Amino acid sequence: MERTYNQYCATARTLDIVGERWTLLLIRELLTGPKRFSDLQHSLRGLGTGLLSARMKTLEHRGLVRKVTLPPPARTPAYALTPAGADLAPVVLGLARWGLKWAMGEPREGEAFHPGWAVLGLQACFQAEAAAGLRVVYEFRVGDEVFHARVHDGTLETVHGPAQYPDVVLTTDELTFRDIAAGGTTLADALKDGSASASGDRAALRALRTLFRLPPSRDRGAGTP
Repeated sequence: MERTYNQYCATARTLDIVGERWTLLLIRELLTGPKRFSDLQHSLRGLGTGLLSARMKTLEHRGLVRKVTLPPPARTPAYALTPAGADLAPVVLGLARWGLKWAMGEPREGEAFHPGWAVLGLQACFQAEAAAGLRVVYEFRVGDEVFHARVHDGTLETVHGPAQYPDVVLTTDELTFRDIAAGGTTLADALKDGSASASGDRAALRALRTLFRLPPSRDRGAGTP
């Protein structure tokens, strides 16, 4: 029997559907494109095979996820979001923006981190006003992962995989990228000390720091806005 808040309220009804543990993280993974079962296992350490299978069946039953077959050359079964599932993107991004401001802080010992999570993280940090009139493509090579961000006149598209014609290519290791994402170091410092490298258009590289900006971390216990 499915648990319910038993309230005729849009918020309560939504939480009836997506409020279970791991559900929104599965939505987060699928927002960047279809994923195989093994892809989801790899990204969500701590989610056992049995529970993952049960969660995916539940998400299918609730109309948020559907089974697909990846195109050639993969041709393997995968999961993709339905329109209802994809419509949760603003919810997930809103939680990410809130978390960057109120919840992140320093990385904790033993916490998993995957550079590919930045595909959505970049959207949460995107400064649309700084991108007005700008057309540029950034490719990120972080360890074994590659993804890119396409900025087009105030809008942003982020995608797993290499870009066809990147204006800037940034290369670094996972630890350095995590430190940059956490605000422990800056891209400029990483480029200076050699822990990151960049090639391509220098003006586009300089624009990067204005296009993606971490909000100042806030103390939830401070009480003063």
